[in-house]
Amino acid sequence: MKIIDLITWFEEWANPAWCDSWDNCGWQVEPGVLQEKARVLVCLTPTLAVMQEAIALNANLIFAHHPLIFNPPKSLRTGEPIAQMARLAFTHNIGIYSAHTNFDQVQDGTADVLAQILELKEVTPIVPKQAGLGYGRVGVLEPFLTLQELLAAIQTRLATPNLIFSPSADLQQTISRVAVLGGSGASFISEVVKTGAQAYLTSDCKFHQFQESRDRNLILIDAGHYATERPACDRLVQKFQDLNIDWVQLSQKDEDFRHFFT
Repeated sequence: MKIIDLITWFEEWANPAWCDSWDNCGWQVEPGVLQEKARVLVCLTPTLAVMQEAIALNANLIFAHHPLIFNPPKSLRTGEPIAQMARLAFTHNIGIYSAHTNFDQVQDGTADVLAQILELKEVTPIVPKQAGLGYGRVGVLEPFLTLQELLAAIQTRLATPNLIFSPSADLQQTISRVAVLGGSGASFISEVVKTGAQAYLTSDCKFHQFQESRDRNLILIDAGHYATERPACDRLVQKFQDLNIDWVQLSQKDEDFRHFFT
């Protein structure tokens, strides 16, 4: 499959026009690879380490969730990461494509994959956007779990080193309804409360957002940005493999930028 055909297929599923106004979905760097047979390296974040991996593997497309460029740079100078990424992309003929907030909303996107990992049933978006699609997911646990069991399941299934959760008097309370949103989802707390969810799994939550959640009787669970979004990258690899692309691989140089000292 040519790169142009892969991108056409993807954009029919997750239209870049659906991305938020602050976002930058789609091509980040396109050095003239559209007609080449796709050799795809999938990652969460396009970094210099991932670029070096792509070069070593002879990939010609880095397909990332996070954009390389959020805001237009005022200059491109030696030693700056974005400039270095662009230089290597053109030198080695490697495209960089981003699927961000458009990929968050669709079936089998970041939120949907989290809901599937927790085996939620009767799933609907937290904030509906397109028909049946939107930001986040909320659903029912079957069987119900205690809060302690839910936290243990999240930590095991997402392989996250640490969980942060809002104060709770009873780890043995029964949890039946859970909301999830991969990445930075604390701004959706008000919308989550309206869904009747008892617990909300997301990341990048601040001190007073935990306070707000406690005061609104919502258990806020922060599993980290990497842990809540990386599984969707793995799902993307599976989808690309189903298209019979000659070569596609999940990056092994992608990394969690938060380390915990123990």
